[in-house]
Amino acid sequence: MKVVICGAGKVGSSIAKHLVSQKNDVTVIDQSSQLINELNEKLDIKTIIGSASNPSILKQAGADETDMIIAVTLQDEINMVACQMAHTFFKIPRKIARLRSEDFLNPIWRDLYNADNMPIDLIISPELEVARSIERQLKAPGAYDVVPFLNDEIELLNLLITDNCPLIDTNLISIHELFQENKNKEKDLRASILGISRGDNLFIPKKHETLKAGDLIYILTDKNHVKRTMNAFGLNEKPIQKIIIVGGGNIGFNLAKDLEINHSEISVSIIENDVNRANYIADQLKNTLILNGDGLDQDILDEANIKEADMMLALTNDDETNIIISAVAKKNNCESLILVNNTEYNKLKDVLGISKVIDPRKITVSKILKHIHKGRIESVYSIGNNQAEIIHAQALKSSKLINKSIKDSNLPHGMKIGLIKKSGNIVIPDKNTIIEENDEVLFICMTEDLKKSEDLFQIRDAY
Repeated sequence: MKVVICGAGKVGSSIAKHLVSQKNDVTVIDQSSQLINELNEKLDIKTIIGSASNPSILKQAGADETDMIIAVTLQDEINMVACQMAHTFFKIPRKIARLRSEDFLNPIWRDLYNADNMPIDLIISPELEVARSIERQLKAPGAYDVVPFLNDEIELLNLLITDNCPLIDTNLISIHELFQENKNKEKDLRASILGISRGDNLFIPKKHETLKAGDLIYILTDKNHVKRTMNAFGLNEKPIQKIIIVGGGNIGFNLAKDLEINHSEISVSIIENDVNRANYIADQLKNTLILNGDGLDQDILDEANIKEADMMLALTNDDETNIIISAVAKKNNCESLILVNNTEYNKLKDVLGISKVIDPRKITVSKILKHIHKGRIESVYSIGNNQAEIIHAQALKSSKLINKSIKDSNLPHGMKIGLIKKSGNIVIPDKNTIIEENDEVLFICMTEDLKKSEDLFQIRDAY
C-alpha cells in the first residue's frame, strides 16, 4: 500500500515507522527541514520538504498513485486542505486528518465532513481521545491503561505486578485454572493474559511462564469482571472520589466535561494559569471548581483541598512542568497521572517517581492503525512502544481461519488469541477451539508478524 503522511512530528514519524516495518510504500511531507532530516536518519523512506496543502507538493509525493493520505501536521487548516486537495485533484480513496480545534470538532459542524464539502473519512482528535482514556483509568484505579474492545464489552488492562501480588512466581496455566474456579457461585473469571513487558522486552508468554515483580502485564477481561480481575492481582484500590486537574486545555476541559456528564460522583477541581481560559471553562462547566493560578503553588493546592484528593492530573502542555507537578503531588501524599509527549520521559517514569504516564502519541497512532490494516479489523491498540498490537478482528466466510481449530490454524509464532465472542458469549479459547464464521476474535500480534496475521482475516485488498 502507498501512503502519504503529512507531518513529520512524533505522531507522523511513529506512523511512518510502523508502516515501513510492514513493507508499505511511505512518503512523508513536512515544512521543517530539521524534522525531515531527523526522520531520514531513522528510516529509509521518501521525504519532501514543503506544505502538504500545496497540490504540487502532493503531486511530487506521488499522490496520484496513493491509497491513503494521513494528515497529522500541527495545523488543522493544513490537514483539512491536504485532504481536500487529495480528494479533488488526486482521488485518493482514504483520507485521515488530525484536528485539534474545539470549534472544528463541534458536533454542530459534523455535516461539514463529507465528500461534497470537506472530504475527510476519519477525524482524529488527540485531546478527546486522551480525555476518554484518562476517564477509563479513573474507573479502574490501579491500572496503568484501560482500553475498550468489542463495543465496551471487553477491556484491556495494563497492570503492574507489585511485591504484594499473590500470583508472583505462579505460572500462567495455574493462573488460568484459578480464574476458572467457581467460587461463591460466581461465574468463571473471563480474563486472558496476552503479553508481558519485562524491562524493555515485550513478549507473548508461554503457559509455563511465571509472573515476576515489576512485570507489566496486558490482560483482556470481561468489562463486568474488571474489579475481580484486579483483585486477583492484589490491586484493591478504593474508588476515585476527588481529583485535581492542573491545566485547563482541551484535554483537561474535555475530561472534566465528560466526568460531569458520566461520573458525577467524582469531585473535580481545575487549576488553570491563564485567566481568560479559566473564565472560559468556568462558564462552560457547572459542577467543577475552577481556580486561576499556578499548579505548583501550595496555597492554590490547599485551596483545591489537595489533602482530600485521590489523584492529581498534570495535563499542561509542558512535560517538565508535569513532571514537577507529579513530585508536588507525591509530597502531598497524592497519586498522580501526567501527560508526556517526550517518550524518553515515559521510559524514566520509575526513576522519576511518576505514578502514571499517558502518551497522546500512542493513543493517536493506535486510533489510526485500525484504518490501515487490511481485512475485517474492527479495532487496534498499539502496545510496548509499537512492539505489538492488540487487535479485534471478525472472522468472515472467506477467512483462512474458518472451521479450523486453533492448533490447526497455523498461527504465526508472534500471535496469540486471547478471547473469542461466539454467538453472543465471551469464551477463553484453548487449542481445540474451532473458529467459526462471524466469530469476534481478540488477539495479540508482534509487529514482525502483523502481515501474516492480517492475511488470516483478509477479505479483500484494502483499497
